[in-house]
Amino acid sequence: MRAHARGVRSRQGVGIRHNTGHTFHPFLQICIMLSFALTIVRHGETQYNRDKLLQGQGIDTLLSDTGHQQAAAAGQYLRDLHFTNVFVSNLQRAVQTAEIILGNNLHSSATEMISDPLLRERGFGVAEGRPKEHLKNMANAAGQACRDYTPPGGETLEQVKTRFKKFLRSLYQRMLEVHGSGDQRSASTSGPSEPEQPVIAGLANDGVQSVPVHALIVSHGAFIRVSVRHLVEDLQCRLPAGLKMSQVFSPCPNTGISRFIITLRREESGPRASHIQCVFINRKDHLDDSVMRCI
Repeated sequence: MRAHARGVRSRQGVGIRHNTGHTFHPFLQICIMLSFALTIVRHGETQYNRDKLLQGQGIDTLLSDTGHQQAAAAGQYLRDLHFTNVFVSNLQRAVQTAEIILGNNLHSSATEMISDPLLRERGFGVAEGRPKEHLKNMANAAGQACRDYTPPGGETLEQVKTRFKKFLRSLYQRMLEVHGSGDQRSASTSGPSEPEQPVIAGLANDGVQSVPVHALIVSHGAFIRVSVRHLVEDLQCRLPAGLKMSQVFSPCPNTGISRFIITLRREESGPRASHIQCVFINRKDHLDDSVMRCI
C-alpha cells in the first residue's frame, strides 16, 4: 500500500493524521512528573540509498525490497514492546517503515501514527537526487567539511536542530497531557531523585522494563544524527558506560534503533526535561544475516 505525504490515511487498525497542534489544559499542576521512553528508528533502505543518491525532502521514494525486509526485521525485534505513541515523518519511506513495524507488533497495532513534517529529512537543496559524492565535491570546493556544508537551497544543521527542538516541545506537552495526570506532585515537592541507570542486556526491552509510557519515532538519517547530537551535547544526556563518542555521532544505518529515557517536569515556563538517559545508539542487531534470511 502506498503511503502519501499529505492527507489522512489509515491501514488496518491504525490511523495516520497530521500534527497540526494541540490544545493543552491550563489547570495542569506545575509539578507534574513523568518518565517515558523514546525509541528512534531510521527508515528502511530505498533504491536511492542503495545507489548512494541524496533524497532529502524533495524526493519522496518508497522502500526497496531490502528496505521492506529491514523494516520487518525491526518490527520483529520490537514486537513485544508496547508503544503508547507513534510519530513519523510524512515522507513515504518513513511512513512505510512505521506501518511495517507496527504491523509486526503484538501490542501496538492499533496505536495512532501521527505524521509530523518536523521529522522530515534534512533538505539538501540543489544536491537532492545527485550522488553523495557530488555533495562532497561541492563541500570541498567551498572549503568545508561535507557534514557542515549546506548546498544552495538546503537546510543548515542549525535549522534542522531548530525543527527537532520544536518537535521536542510539542512532544513534551503531549506526553504530559496524555500520560502525566496520574503522577502529579505538590508544588512543595523538592523534585525527583536521579533515575537509576538502566540495565542494558542487549535485549529489545533494554531500559523500558519499568517504563509504561513509550514513544516511537520513525525518521531519517541526517535528521537523527542532528537530533542525537542535540540530546547529548546541548541537553547533556547521560550516556551508557563504555559508549564511545565515535559511535554516538556515527551515521545511523537503515532501521538503526536508538533509545532514550526522558524525565519531564512541568514548570511555570512549560515542560522541561530534568534528566535524559541514553540506553543505546544505532543498534542494528535485527539486521544480522541469520535474521534477515528468515524474513
